[in-house]
Amino acid sequence: MSLVFELDPAVTPELRDGLLTLWADVSNAGGSVGFVPPVTADDVRPELVKHFAAMADGRTRLLVGRDEEGGVAATAFLTHNTHRLMRHWVWLYTVMVHPRHQGKGYGRDLLAAAEAAAGRLDGIDAIRLTCRGGQGLERFYTSCGYKEVGRVPGAIRVAPGDERDDITMLLPLAVRG
Repeated sequence: MSLVFELDPAVTPELRDGLLTLWADVSNAGGSVGFVPPVTADDVRPELVKHFAAMADGRTRLLVGRDEEGGVAATAFLTHNTHRLMRHWVWLYTVMVHPRHQGKGYGRDLLAAAEAAAGRLDGIDAIRLTCRGGQGLERFYTSCGYKEVGRVPGAIRVAPGDERDDITMLLPLAVRG
């Protein structure tokens, strides 16, 4: 069974709680989404509130993938670039698939849904994202059509003595004509 994706869902208590649980569970499974385990929903809440504020301001769009029970199983945030010379691409942030759903192709489905969503936005020609080195994420993103375009060695410190590269990936969108 595949996920059902929705762009800009209504922010309900159920969605909020689903996102908090997803984010904490992904983090605690070792996912590279801004935290190092152990993490609780309360630890994640301030970051989610920042994302919700950006959504309310129209700077960020939320893409949610729901499983067959309607639960939040995957998510990504598309954030508009505010620099006047860089408004032709969006950032893809906080790309997550719940650990119980990994290995089913849902990560590829999520990225395809994000690409389709970005492709429907006026004037958007590309998607950029960053990922943490040392986990093979860049290989996964490359297999989904992204290209590594930058790397800052040791920019992410997950623990004392454990620095990881910050890798920037780019996906040019198909030319619309």
